[in-house]
Amino acid sequence: MCLINFHFGNHPNYKLIMAANRDEFYKRPTASADFWEDHPNILAGRDLEGMGTWLGITKDGRIAALTNYRNPNEEPHHKKSRGHIVRDFLKSSTPPADFLTQLQQGNKSYGGFNLIAGNPDQLFYCNNIRDDFYPVTAGTHALSNAFLDTPWPKTMKGKAELGNYIRNNQSFSADALFKMLSNAEEADDDRLPDTGVGLELERKLSPLFIKTPVYGTRCSTVLLVDKKNHVTFVERTYQQGNFEGEKRFSFQLTN
Repeated sequence: MCLINFHFGNHPNYKLIMAANRDEFYKRPTASADFWEDHPNILAGRDLEGMGTWLGITKDGRIAALTNYRNPNEEPHHKKSRGHIVRDFLKSSTPPADFLTQLQQGNKSYGGFNLIAGNPDQLFYCNNIRDDFYPVTAGTHALSNAFLDTPWPKTMKGKAELGNYIRNNQSFSADALFKMLSNAEEADDDRLPDTGVGLELERKLSPLFIKTPVYGTRCSTVLLVDKKNHVTFVERTYQQGNFEGEKRFSFQLTN
């Protein structure tokens, strides 16, 4: 997952509004969102190579979403799959703060990551670069491949568009949120971050929706949890920038 726009708390109708894009190599095998056969409490897509996931929710309201931290000099060999973090959190019954405290003790065994985890009433942000771990404040946030709310063009654009939409609407259309996520406009060169991947690739990675010959946005997800704990989860999948399909789920949390 490479872009997570979300609004948490302080809304009259919703506890959580999340609109996220997962970017990945097109060749990496992936299952679209569903309740897992081996863990039917979990609703998420699945990386069929590492058998983890990037974003999911459980029937009792555990929520997690993860992005990689961009570091082209990182040595990926002998590292655990970062998708296991989200999978393990969703499988666990350990209170979120306790789970993340335990995660910090072994977090260097994973490549660089950012994690949003908790439930509709309390979310935490955690990463293994600065070893930050703290509650998410109420309001609109954006997370890409740096730290939470780092002012990259794509995070600033996503955060601003989601914030404007929330201020002007009491109820939400998933289609409107997907339209935000589909923005493929590249940022101007003078606004690009320098993350060590070179100018041309920085350009290609700067939109909310990414499309390159071998890598890009594989799915977009809208997750809504209203004040009555009703969940709407919609995923749209893509291959090489082309729409493949949509799945919708609607259910009431059990707690």
